[in-house]
Amino acid sequence: MSDAYLINSYIHGSEDSLAVLINRHQSRIFGFILSKVADRPLSEDIFQDTFVKVIRTIKKGGYREEGKFLSWVMRIAHNLVMDHYRRNKRLPVNRSQDDFDIFNFIQDDKLHIEDSLIKEQILEDIKGLIEALPEEQKKVLTMRLYRDMSFKEIAEITGVSINTALGRMRYALINIRKMADKQQLILTAI
Repeated sequence: MSDAYLINSYIHGSEDSLAVLINRHQSRIFGFILSKVADRPLSEDIFQDTFVKVIRTIKKGGYREEGKFLSWVMRIAHNLVMDHYRRNKRLPVNRSQDDFDIFNFIQDDKLHIEDSLIKEQILEDIKGLIEALPEEQKKVLTMRLYRDMSFKEIAEITGVSINTALGRMRYALINIRKMADKQQLILTAI
């Protein structure tokens, strides 16, 4: 049974249809919420609030996205997570590695001054580490990260094979991590 069928069935009085929908998508939605708040009891509360909002919206006739139920519920969950952080004036921690997760980068335009300073310091540290790389590695890393060039383009411009360009990038990242560990820097961007 499709999500659209189950929603229609729920609208027409079948409470069991909603239970099937919740069971079908529970692990993805709860996993998403837990990855953002990293607190099981709080995640359970937000999960419950998500489905309370889903039920209210469906009962009021506000659900209009047939075939997109899961993404609609994920947006509701995302908004409730953001509401939680706004109330507590904290930024979310992004721990999800799930390919399905469409909310990999949750942005808040009102970064606190301390957060801005930390971010600036990290960027300065990264620039310093990049400058310390061997020239070939620095060139490939800069082209890839700052110019968004493909490895094919990098290989053509630098006159090396794609595998060599990939290898230089790999070694650049390894060297940056080693230097960061040696200097005890915290690099969240790499």
